[in-house]
Amino acid sequence: MSDRKEFRDLAEPAAARDAIASLDLTPDPESVPLDEARGRVLAERVDAGTDVPGFDRASMDGYAVRARDTFGADEADPVTLDLVGAVHAGVEPDVTVEPGTCAEVSTGAVMPDGADAVVMVERTDTVEDAGATRIAFRTAVAPGDHVMVAGADIAAGARALGPGTRLTPREIGLLSALGRDEVPVRGRPTVGIVSTGDELVRPGEELNPDRGEIYDVNSTTIAAGVAEAGGEPVLYPHAGDDYAEMERILREAADECDLVLSSGSTSASAVDVIYRVIEERGELLLHGVAVKPGKPMLIGRLDRGDGGESAYVGLPGYPVSALTIFRTFVTPAIREAAGLPEPRTATVEGRMAAGERYAEGRLRYMPVGLLDIGTEAEGSDSDRPLVYPVDKGSGATTSLVEADGVVAVDPDTEYLNAGESVSVQLFSPDVRPPTLLGVGEDDPALNRLLDRLERPRYLPVGSREGLRRLRDGVPDVAVVAGPTDREVDSVDLGGWSRGWGLVVPDGNPEGVDGLAELVDRDLRFVNRSSDSGLRRSLDAAVDELAAERDVSRRALTDGIDGYDRTVRAFESPVRTVVRGDADVGLGLRETAERLGCGFVPLGDQTVTVRAAPDRADRDAVAALDAALDGIDAITSGLAGYSV
Repeated sequence: MSDRKEFRDLAEPAAARDAIASLDLTPDPESVPLDEARGRVLAERVDAGTDVPGFDRASMDGYAVRARDTFGADEADPVTLDLVGAVHAGVEPDVTVEPGTCAEVSTGAVMPDGADAVVMVERTDTVEDAGATRIAFRTAVAPGDHVMVAGADIAAGARALGPGTRLTPREIGLLSALGRDEVPVRGRPTVGIVSTGDELVRPGEELNPDRGEIYDVNSTTIAAGVAEAGGEPVLYPHAGDDYAEMERILREAADECDLVLSSGSTSASAVDVIYRVIEERGELLLHGVAVKPGKPMLIGRLDRGDGGESAYVGLPGYPVSALTIFRTFVTPAIREAAGLPEPRTATVEGRMAAGERYAEGRLRYMPVGLLDIGTEAEGSDSDRPLVYPVDKGSGATTSLVEADGVVAVDPDTEYLNAGESVSVQLFSPDVRPPTLLGVGEDDPALNRLLDRLERPRYLPVGSREGLRRLRDGVPDVAVVAGPTDREVDSVDLGGWSRGWGLVVPDGNPEGVDGLAELVDRDLRFVNRSSDSGLRRSLDAAVDELAAERDVSRRALTDGIDGYDRTVRAFESPVRTVVRGDADVGLGLRETAERLGCGFVPLGDQTVTVRAAPDRADRDAVAALDAALDGIDAITSGLAGYSV
């Protein structure tokens, strides 16, 4: 009698998934040129190494002015300024805007010295006065109007992209803006494909139907599925039902690939010998699955020549069965090894997380992010993901990265109510909502903490804005630093402490020893924006100094050269000092030491992670809470940090 392997105890599908999950298909990470990175998955976090833009630039065509020179201007009583020159995009300014003057600027041009705002050309008139050209301004502007400050898109040191991010054209654009020409990516699992059976013939070869020959459909079909799932298919020569030849090809494939897939020779037929090859040259974990189609399925490991192991899955021979089993059991494993999410539909029905006003009378494609917070009742409104606007301006590359798609807002729509149904057109069918949405303060320890979570999204909008958004019910958590003037109902998940103070050049050449030096000496200072927790702590310290001197805060801040000069993110002031564009900056001890600067401590600041009360039980928030239990392992490597 022939030695036969019967399918007596078929495994349940869950057991087959567990068996495949126990196999190691994950390849080593690699670095690839940016022009070859589309579709790949980042292996590690990418931080911005420079401000984008790297300079203050005009955001529209018009005239660069000192904002105070336009105060009081209107249609009936315009203000007229002398035109001293022009600055075009890509050209270094050679003019300075003094009081009473202006300079023509084009969109994207570097703002000339002295100017702090731009008036759009449509609100001006040209006046010829005794041979001199003057510009009449029919509107007033405030400092910063129509100017994109350095780092407004993304600031140096900010978390640009996290590990696990799939690189689509929008992420490629951001990496280009950061000057990256090579990126670290997850390796693609190599998958060896072997079709077995004496009856198979390669497409293109002559077929003899009289012998029962058929074309090998599985090799090309499965290879296409492997590539679609993010793997690198490798086709091996067709193997017949000869034991020695089958063993040779399988061992060759095992030596060269992370996963070996065979199709055919997995039934209980006397000539089907592949399961014996696996048992003798590796380990057979499972033989037969209780699923139709696709009962004859093998899962195991193959020994490699280097002493290691390669994963092995044997698929049925019939093409429909092979493809069904491949897509059901193997595709998810390949995608996971490659770091790719499961594909989703290109359109998602969601509900607005907060109200959004719009009344410009034209079709708007509103960039939005998605947050799937789970269900309260199947099929109810809560079953749909939250949709929140993500719009940092048309010049901001990061708007695309932070958004998952767009909502087409009809010209007649003036307001979208919170909870209102909207249809989101995803940027890609592969887009998946983040597991966790956080907003608030930017912080180097936070960047590392986020790396420990699965698909988080974090918007560094500052502590004050973070609390406002938490109050409005959009994010899961807000990260808040320093004193606050706003109480919001929330759950405190924990946090850490960080040393803050004044950043000075290495060696502290000016001998700065405290905050009073900024007021009493002629030092150039660079500050953080008012939404920043660092700025709030600095303002509190200024208030204390004002009380000691029995003067108003304004009296002190007016005496600080650059107090109103603000930059983005925790590294931005430090880099300004490093460039020599400021004598002193507001920053963290950690950033100062890492970038080779001196540091004058002003205090320790508490950073807390606060969760929305109705989201505290979400799995993603629980994962963040668990990660916070190990925050000391992160802070121990950062100067000035403690728990």
